[in-house]
Amino acid sequence: MSPSILHTFFLLALAISCALCIAVPRQASASSEPLLLLEKRLTVSGTHTGQGTFYEVGLGACGKNDEDGELVVAVSHTLFDEYPGHNAENPNANPVCGKKIKATYKNKSVTTKVVDRCTGCAPYDLDFSPAAFKKLASESVGRLSGLKWSFE
Repeated sequence: MSPSILHTFFLLALAISCALCIAVPRQASASSEPLLLLEKRLTVSGTHTGQGTFYEVGLGACGKNDEDGELVVAVSHTLFDEYPGHNAENPNANPVCGKKIKATYKNKSVTTKVVDRCTGCAPYDLDFSPAAFKKLASESVGRLSGLKWSFE
């Protein structure tokens, strides 16, 4: 085989490999259909399992200033950004803002209000205000694995 044919074959194989690696994200819709994310179903209904952490509350992505003593929560950036009906132009108008979430960990529960977006969270993780976290466990625990939660 000549070098030019080998070179052409190599470039063609490389192009096909690259084309197979590119994923085109699906646009979120306002329908009740679950969102497709990274070849996995991301749903907003039902009970979810993730990890729970806590953070110092302040001005959140929903545009309100909240305090550590309030029962508030940040949802993952994935869930916040892909929530049905969300217009990326104005995060303050995201329909997830103000939604109630009931979270349970080791037979303790807390109902919180969504006020923020957590950039370090996996899709179903929650980041609580200190007051909300304390309803589930001591702050010294740091991270709650196996946290169950759902929208009310």
